Amino acid sequence: MTATTGPAAAEEPSRDDDPAERGRLHISRAVLRKIAEHTADQDPGSARRRHRLGGGRQGAAAQVSGPDDALRIRLDVALRYPSPVRESVASMRERIGSELERLTEFRVRTVDVTVSALVPADVPPRVE
Repeated sequence: MTATTGPAAAEEPSRDDDPAERGRLHISRAVLRKIAEHTADQDPGSARRRHRLGGGRQGAAAQVSGPDDALRIRLDVALRYPSPVRESVASMRERIGSELERLTEFRVRTVDVTVSALVPADVPPRVE
């Protein structure tokens, strides 16, 4: 077994070093936006709506601004019809704030929600 001495030994991190002291971590606003959108889409009151041209489905759209300790989220969502709008939005706000704080340790100051559509539950096709 060989022991290292001198300057090289002093530069090696020990296993007891705090990970927060080893370098910087920057979380892109795009990542925060994706977390907010995904969390909103997972909410039971959320609905994906169809694109008019492409035929695909579109979920929530978010914008993130503000400092890390007071994020402002602007969210555009479609909700299931007939779900209670106020309850669905309150649930979404709570989920987004807690999920962003859990994953990034950033604090969310506000979540402004615009309900842009009410989408009826999928109805099975009628056979005549």
